[in-house]
Amino acid sequence: MSKQTSSTPSPSPRPGDPAPDFHGQTGDGQSISLADCRGHSLVLYFYPRDNTPGCTTEARDFQARLADFEARGARVIGVSNDDETSHRRFCDKQGLTFPLIADTDRAISRAYDVLRMKNMFGKRFEGIERSTFLIDAEGMVRQAWRKVKVPRHVEEVLEALDSL
Repeated sequence: MSKQTSSTPSPSPRPGDPAPDFHGQTGDGQSISLADCRGHSLVLYFYPRDNTPGCTTEARDFQARLADFEARGARVIGVSNDDETSHRRFCDKQGLTFPLIADTDRAISRAYDVLRMKNMFGKRFEGIERSTFLIDAEGMVRQAWRKVKVPRHVEEVLEALDSL
């Protein structure tokens, strides 16, 4: 279960805004928050669902370049509304070594304004719009990508990280 802990979250964090605080559980039972990431840049990426084609490709792309992020002093954390068990299975199946937060109550997704109404097979539901936030070591949003297209996205994030 995740818990958004900021008393006044920004409706849509933009570059230059303080990153909304968050607290959540990962697939391996670890508790993680924005405060845990202070002193490092953070790539916080939101994705719709574990084990779907686009989300799997995106996670594999981040994993393949994880050493490049770490060499730049950055952490990578994924967030979806799937539960801890789903995340654990996804990480095990895909060989992911970075944390995935289970935002089952959608508090973090709301704080970062990534929930959108979607329509699939005639059924409307609220789901995550694929988005990424680059947060600096002081907790400020430096760049935000909305409606992310997976091809070449990880390279775009690395390029932005190099400009910090």
